[in-house]
Amino acid sequence: MSFDTVIRGGTVATASDTFSCDVGISGGRIAALGQDLGSAMNVVDASGKLVLPGGIDSHVHIAQPSGAGIVMADDFESATRSAAFGGNTLVMPFALQEKGKSLRKMVEEYHALAKDNCHIDVSFHLIISDANDAVLGQELPALVADGYTSFKVFMTYDGLALSDMELLKVMSVARDTGALVMVHAENYDAIRFLTDRLERQGKIAPQFHATSRPIPVEREATHRAISLSELIDVPIMIVHVSNREAMEEIRRAQQRGLKIYGETCPQYLVLTEKNLEGLNMEGTKYVCSPPPRDVPSQKACWEGLQQHIFSVFSSDHCPFRYDSPEGKLIPKGRTSFRWVPNGIPGVETRLPILFSEGVGKGRISLNEFVALTATNHAKTYGIYPRKGTIAVGSDADIAIWDPQRKVTITQSLMHGGADYTPYEGIAVTGWPVSTIVRGKFVVRDGKLVGDRKEGTYVPRDKSPYAVPATAAA
Repeated sequence: MSFDTVIRGGTVATASDTFSCDVGISGGRIAALGQDLGSAMNVVDASGKLVLPGGIDSHVHIAQPSGAGIVMADDFESATRSAAFGGNTLVMPFALQEKGKSLRKMVEEYHALAKDNCHIDVSFHLIISDANDAVLGQELPALVADGYTSFKVFMTYDGLALSDMELLKVMSVARDTGALVMVHAENYDAIRFLTDRLERQGKIAPQFHATSRPIPVEREATHRAISLSELIDVPIMIVHVSNREAMEEIRRAQQRGLKIYGETCPQYLVLTEKNLEGLNMEGTKYVCSPPPRDVPSQKACWEGLQQHIFSVFSSDHCPFRYDSPEGKLIPKGRTSFRWVPNGIPGVETRLPILFSEGVGKGRISLNEFVALTATNHAKTYGIYPRKGTIAVGSDADIAIWDPQRKVTITQSLMHGGADYTPYEGIAVTGWPVSTIVRGKFVVRDGKLVGDRKEGTYVPRDKSPYAVPATAAA
């Protein structure tokens, strides 16, 4: 049998197994796994390398409206290029519904931004900001039927926060349609109260962003989101969990048999709130929500990964330029941390950080790494086994890793649109050297070889973790 490509001599790892074999690729899919697979037009020597499923980052923000005068640092071309260099083969950004606008129209506009502008595959979540009757009764159910089977709701932020009544209504639609709800869990009123008080006290430096969003703000909202989902009997994913208290809320819900899932991110494993204390405005580089916490919170997040309380590990890539009035350097007259855009870049560094700090230091196994960064994302969001694994019939989405390569993360190595990385100076061992999407190299031996038009949009099935569509509880 002849193949388009054979990857030879590598160690293949999936979420369940690790084995030495060759990978035969034909027509963009994995056609065979075995030894001595025969001839191929393209033979790749992976001796001494790991052959892993391409990463799936199910929580990224790209070209998203961010408020008056604020512009995200990445469009689809730069974000997917950066993701490819980080060993990812699919990203899942958010089509954000702006207040007063049609959800369907916003999805169409988002597709237009992505068309012919992606180096790797993409699939969209929705963000519901205007939970009106037309959206909940018509647009949202129709979009779920069209393959947009997950949507995010916010419990904080001006213009995004939904009331408890609105959250219940959105969750009810999710139950009826079999969709999965992602929840940003922070208490909006508590944050506003604390922010106002800090500003009256003259505490306006970037470091007070963390003070305005303490752990109880996240814990309370996590508990409330779980309680609301229990009322409706619908599964939810609590995203970007930063601390033990919120993690324990998820653990208790899981122990009671509720379909509550959790996600954490690199910033909660390797950064702390002290990073926000940089001189002048340097601390704005680390402003994200929830903010990085402390060392005990880092340990708790590792525990959540190790004990499978968190099933997915995402970047929450939300890039802004630092040296720009359209980004982290807020305009004159708006000196408080309140005005700093929330979010940090991270799609390119997500996998190396978890591999080095997790697999390299014995905190998690290689198979758990694959599950947390690829397989579980595919399963959770309805694209498995087409994506997220190395198996006959699956898309040939593969990252080839040098597990011994030592790299110090620095902005000069990054390939996205941001002008800084919050992980500057962190030393890692293990680095993706080549990325293959549906059988075609996007990055080969550290060089971009793929075209920006290679990526495709991937519609999704309903999540197997979602409740089957029935009458609302």
